This record gives sequence, structure tokens and C-alpha cells, in this order.
Amino acid sequence: MESNTQNRTIALAALFQCVTGVNQIANTGNVDSDLYKTCLASILKDNPKDAEDLYGSLADLKTGLKTMMFQLGSGQMTPDGKPKELESTRYALGLIHLENKLKNNNAIFEQLINGIKATQEKLEHFDIEHENITASLAELYANTISNIGPKIMIQGDQRHLANPKNAAKIRALLLAGIRAALLWRQAGGNRWKLLIERGKLQRQADAFLLQL
Repeated sequence: MESNTQNRTIALAALFQCVTGVNQIANTGNVDSDLYKTCLASILKDNPKDAEDLYGSLADLKTGLKTMMFQLGSGQMTPDGKPKELESTRYALGLIHLENKLKNNNAIFEQLINGIKATQEKLEHFDIEHENITASLAELYANTISNIGPKIMIQGDQRHLANPKNAAKIRALLLAGIRAALLWRQAGGNRWKLLIERGKLQRQADAFLLQL
């Protein structure tokens, strides 16, 4: 993976797209279908040509690109007058931290890879949005990432968070977030880059959006 601003922007947009899905479920009990499929597919795709190919296309990351621009900006309100979702940034930073711990845990990483391969085999029988795929990815997250801690505490409506199917989708999206955080690191990203390159990342995201 080439270390450049374009790839880092794609990775960070994908990360924010995953946490946007988490927020949608936590607060409404629903998640955008296309967003969900794009995030989950990134976990299960073999040998992508590049960062963009991992997510299908830049158009498939439109939500993440927009969210990323808002979250990295200095304003407290989005252009449509809604308060900035500070939880999104907290979740994103938490996933970057967890992925950084994962890279130093060979046993958990191997367990994760084997679990992904097992889930890929299930795609021969189920669509990617099928609850069996979600359940498999959610269980994999619980058995791997959750064990390296600290756990990411999700805020939202308890009626939705208490629903087992919603909880499974949230874990599956968090696993997709780990995949995006891995891509971020492979593209040269780290916490310092996130701080000092905010403007550059925003400009690149804006340039991508103008192409759509």
C-alpha cells in the first residue's frame, strides 16, 4: 500500500463511514443498506487492487468522505445545521488505537484472519447482508478485538442497543472499522498524522467529492 495523502484519505473516510453506521444503528435502530454492504465487503474482499478498490469506488465512500470533512473541521455544526457527532471521532480514535494493539498480538491477528476466511466461505451460500454473515463477523469481533481492549463503549438509545441483531451489526461495523484503521496505518497514517494533516486530508476529501 503506497503511503500518500490519497490513500490515507480513503482509509480515514472508510473509518468514519463505519462509525457513521454504528451511530445510525445506536440512535435509530437502522442503518443505510449501501453503507452497511460497503463496510462489510471491505472485510471479506480478497486481493484488492488498491485502497479505492477495497471499497468498490469513491462513490461508495461518499458518506464517509462527508462525515470525515465535518468531523475534522473546526466548526461545531454541519452544513445542514446539525451538531457535530463527537462520538464519531471518539469511536474512530478508539479503533485506530485497537488496531495498533492488534498489530502487536500475533495470536489474535491469526485468529482474526482464520475467522475472516471462514466467513468468506459462507458467502457461497448467503448474501453479504444476511444475518448469518453479520453474526459471524460480530462473533469474530467479540472473540478477538474485544479481548485486546479497551472496549469501545457505544452511546445511543438503549432500546436499540439492547436489540441482539443491532448489537451484532454494530460489532460487524466495528470490525470493518478495524480494517479501515489497518489501511490507514498501511498508508502511513498515525495519530500524529491525523493531527497535523487535518487540513490536507480535508482538502483531499473535498477533491474526491468533486469527482462524484
